[in-house]
Amino acid sequence: MCPKPLLVAHLSCLALAVVVLAVCSFTGQFTAAQSSQQPPFPALSARLDLTKPLEDRSAESAFQQQQPTAAEMSRKETVASALLRGLQYQEYEVRSAAEAMPEEKYGYRPAEGKFKNEKPEFGPAEVRTFAEQIKHVACSNFGFAAEFDGQKPPEACDKGGPSPAKTKKELLIYVRDSFAAIRKSLGAVDAKNMFGPIEGPYAGPNTRLGLATVVIWHAADHYGQMLLYLRENGIVPPASRPHPPELHEQY
Repeated sequence: MCPKPLLVAHLSCLALAVVVLAVCSFTGQFTAAQSSQQPPFPALSARLDLTKPLEDRSAESAFQQQQPTAAEMSRKETVASALLRGLQYQEYEVRSAAEAMPEEKYGYRPAEGKFKNEKPEFGPAEVRTFAEQIKHVACSNFGFAAEFDGQKPPEACDKGGPSPAKTKKELLIYVRDSFAAIRKSLGAVDAKNMFGPIEGPYAGPNTRLGLATVVIWHAADHYGQMLLYLRENGIVPPASRPHPPELHEQY
């Protein structure tokens, strides 16, 4: 027979166990009832994303803010303004690329070819260096401008032309001045003279409008080569940067 104190303790433990079982049973029944009334809470991956997207409040660039709408443009568009707009893009691309390349890389060419015995009808046998690309574009711009004016253009622009420009500074000035000259020529093209005849060794025979289109695509063609020279030397072309720098006018 157990002593009385031990019996009391034993009965107390049994009572506590009964209470715990009763509470657990009630909780289980309540949870089951709740589950039968409400659908289960969706898994995290199935929940809708109610987060509001962030608004881009960054200010537009000055270039974007200045762009007119197509309707605004059409009300005052001229032949010259359309041509100059296209030339503006190409001038920036070519000149900014020329500014970005370090002077020690001006002699860079993608590969040294073995074309010493080649005599192409047009252009050099070797792939042009970066400096030669700039010089060719500049000489060609002056050549096109001369043809617009009915003057004799510089000779052999395909092989560098007569300009003695050699250093980076000299070439930057040369190409800057060439775009100024050709801007003047394109600015003089209008609805009355755009189909006038143009003679000359560079893109002739042609019309004024036809030669104007050559001016723009010619610069774009060589910029496409120049940007590869920059990329191969680890330089992002300024025209491809998020915030393109302004051109320099003084060198």
